[in-house]
Amino acid sequence: MRNITMVIGCGRLGATIANYSSQAGDNVVVLDPDKHSFEQLNDSFSGYTIACDASDSEELVDAGIDDAKELIITTGDDNLNLFLAQIAESIYKVPYIYVRFDDPTYALLIQGMHIKAIYPFQLCVDRFNQIRSSGGDKE
Repeated sequence: MRNITMVIGCGRLGATIANYSSQAGDNVVVLDPDKHSFEQLNDSFSGYTIACDASDSEELVDAGIDDAKELIITTGDDNLNLFLAQIAESIYKVPYIYVRFDDPTYALLIQGMHIKAIYPFQLCVDRFNQIRSSGGDKE
């Protein structure tokens, strides 16, 4: 039974998502090559942290990707994120895959796949336009 929420990349975004998922009661595993990145997790984080190279399929299997119900990929490397998302879908059959891309043109490379992309730049532009159109009023 797939019951793991796996987060690859423990920067600000990955750590925030991992903290939120842990707080929600999910079984969370966070992967990052830099063990110091885990310091961004809350003291209340109840999941697992693994310092490893997520591009190594053996390390992914050891971390439990075969049991992942969802995979959130938040590294700062669009090429690595694309690679991980594609193998998660095609090889490991992870049901829910969310991936961060800085470059929106990567959408073309996941077209027709069951991968949901997040574009921080586009989210900022959308939010800016929303604030601007409301006259700059604070919410």
